Amino acid sequence: MDSARARRLGERIVHIVAEMLERRIKDPRLGFVTITDAKVTGDLREATVFYTVYGSAEEKAASAEALSSATGVIRSEVGRQTGLKHTPSIAFKQDTVPDGARTIEELVARARQADADLAATRAGAVHAGDPDPYRVVDEFDEEGP
Repeated sequence: MDSARARRLGERIVHIVAEMLERRIKDPRLGFVTITDAKVTGDLREATVFYTVYGSAEEKAASAEALSSATGVIRSEVGRQTGLKHTPSIAFKQDTVPDGARTIEELVARARQADADLAATRAGAVHAGDPDPYRVVDEFDEEGP
């Protein structure tokens, strides 16, 4: 099938699901959920909706349960609003991109700190030995070449 069509359908699903979570789904277990992306297979039969949750591990687990229990209602609304002959099955998956980005930011901060520490150590350092380690022959020196 057309990958552009799958991409457009994924964008439409993101919009529909986000609107549903904001206005129609009133599950108390549902925390601060943000829909980040939706990937639709080439045959338009399956959609994976990626989301992030702000909160503790318990809140994330409760939000995952709330999303899985609301999947049927969300799928029927997606079918109604898209008008497709076959509504894709919807699976929710927690997005790990923010966690990966946070890890990379921490690693970059540690590298910057290590560079700053090294620069501070070098600040007063001098080379070991003579400043000019090469032998220079004076023209007045008796040991000429």
